[in-house]
This record gives sequence, structure tokens and C-alpha cells, in this order.
Amino acid sequence: MVEPAVTERRWKSELDGWHERPPGPTPLPILGNFLQLDRKNLVQSLMEVSWYGPVFTVFLGLQRVVVLCGYQAVKEALVDQAEEFSGRGQLPAFSKDFNHHVTLLGIVFANGQRWQQLRRFSLTTLRNFGMGKRSIEERIQEEAQCLVEELRKAEGTPFDPTFLLNHTVSNVICSIVFGKRFEYSDEKFLRLNKLITERFCVASSTEIMEKIPGVHHAGHRCSQQIIGFIKERIQMQQASLDPHLEKHNPDSEFCMENLVMATFNLFFAGTETISTTLRFGFLILMKHPQVQVIGAGRCPSADDRRQMPYMEAVLHEIQRFSDILPMSLPHALTQDTHFRGYAIPKVRKLLL
Repeated sequence: MVEPAVTERRWKSELDGWHERPPGPTPLPILGNFLQLDRKNLVQSLMEVSWYGPVFTVFLGLQRVVVLCGYQAVKEALVDQAEEFSGRGQLPAFSKDFNHHVTLLGIVFANGQRWQQLRRFSLTTLRNFGMGKRSIEERIQEEAQCLVEELRKAEGTPFDPTFLLNHTVSNVICSIVFGKRFEYSDEKFLRLNKLITERFCVASSTEIMEKIPGVHHAGHRCSQQIIGFIKERIQMQQASLDPHLEKHNPDSEFCMENLVMATFNLFFAGTETISTTLRFGFLILMKHPQVQVIGAGRCPSADDRRQMPYMEAVLHEIQRFSDILPMSLPHALTQDTHFRGYAIPKVRKLLL
């Protein structure tokens, strides 16, 4: 009896002050607007709802979500009112991964001072490791050659490159973060990439689904195994670290939990998105073979970029066409604010 009462109270609290909030389709109790939205094409469904205006409200289950649609509305939020809209909205599918921390860990989901410290540290560290420099370029070129060798093994026969491309991108991340690459036949490495793919497939479960049994709960188990792999690799590196460096700084965000989750973010955010972009690139190049140009016997480098405007244009067209991430990760307000005449309370989930 307690759970239905809590649910009813929460539902009523979400509807309070509705006349001051952005408009939207009428929600059903508990289900919200789920029956009016196409889960397989959420972006198109939200575009159809946008006749309410560039700022509107939908309910994903019990959760009120404010949606900003269109360049001008997004610009006003992220540029003109950047401070208020700088929060990170929570993804219920990942709440167990963080042990339901109120202040989330890692880079992607952190907020406020924690996010600023971790972002600054991560960018500095990646630059020191070679991001934008020749050293990281050499790692990518090495992995590209390994990819070419694997493609040649197919001897021109059709095959699905999905997992091969995942291995390639994941190996670049491994070489940067752990200082070594893995053979494509390494069982632990294959298991890692399989887990990342499986976790990505159930990354959008809503809060209400946590109360219902089903395959979506496998996502947390995948995350724990990925985190276990990362912890194992970190422990192999700990002999060269000074464990007391930040020990007496109570304000430091540099703890083992944040290190593990930041590395998890790199694998999760990097592997699937980059490999999917490469798959779209292969598909488009196969469809338009006249665009393909074989190089003059060596790997291209960043130094060649200025002399390759056509290649640059092709890359931009691939990214435009593929539309890997049609919506940003959810944002949240850091304080109660007024936007385009509407009152939007703090920590509401926003989709852009």
C-alpha cells in the first residue's frame, strides 16, 4: 500500500503549478505520455509534439521532462542562460551503476564543482598523454594498420564489421588509458567489448522500469563487469602511484571511485559512438565508390589535413548523414528559473 501512495503523491506533485510550466500533451497516470511516443524513433515523436512550441513538456512515466526544440531555443538556454542550464540530468538506467549516489561520479554524469575538477584534470591528462599530438596519432595509425590486416583476412567476402570496429576503437582507448593494446583474440578484451555493446542496448530504460523485472536489469550486471575489468587494470598500475598524494585533501574529487567511473565513461562514450560513425562511413563509401581514393603508399597524418579538403568534406558529410546522437544527454537546471515566460523548477530533466 505504501508504494502506490508514494507514487500518487509524486504524480500530484509533478502536476502542481502546471499552468506556469511549458505546455504539452495530456499525460496518463503512471504511464505519462509513453503511449503517444514511438520509443524506436523518439526524436521524430518529439518533433511531432513540438507544435506546442519550441519549449514543451512530456511525461516519461512519472518524470516530467522539459524539451527544447530548435536552434534558437537551445542557444538561449546553453549560451544566454548557460549557468542555469549547466546541470546534468540523471539517467535512471545508470543509477545502480553509481550505487544511487545523489552526486554522480565520473565525467559524464557529474555536476558542479566535481564536474569542473574532473573535466579539467581529464583534459590536461589526455593532452599530456598526447591528445592532439603526434604520439597519440601514432597509436591510432598503428591500430588502423591492425584493422586493415583484419579486413584483408576476409579476402573480399561479405562480413559484419561491427565488432571489429568496436575492437579497433576500444584498443585506442586502452593504449591511452592503460598504456597497452590487446590482441583481437584476447578473451578478456573480447568480453569487454561484448559487455560495452550489451550495456549500450539498455541505456535508455526509464525510472519506472526499475520496479519491473526484465532484461533491462542486465545493464547493471554489464556495468559491474566492465568496472571490474577497469579496476583490475588500475590495480596493475598502482605500484607506480603515490597513494598519499591526495589523502589529506578533503575537498579532492580524485578518489578510486571517480577514477574508475571516469575510465568507464571514456569506454562507454567513445567506443560505440566512434565505431558507429566508422560503420556509417564504410556504408556511404560503398554506396558512392567514386569518392574512394587510395593513398600514395603511406598512412595519412594530421599534417596532411590542410592538403586534403575533399577528405575533410567527406568526413563532415558522413557525420551529418549518420546523426549518431540526435539528442544530447539530459541536462538539468541548477536553480529555479524562468525561460521564455515559463517557470521551470530546479533539477528538472531537460532534453535538447
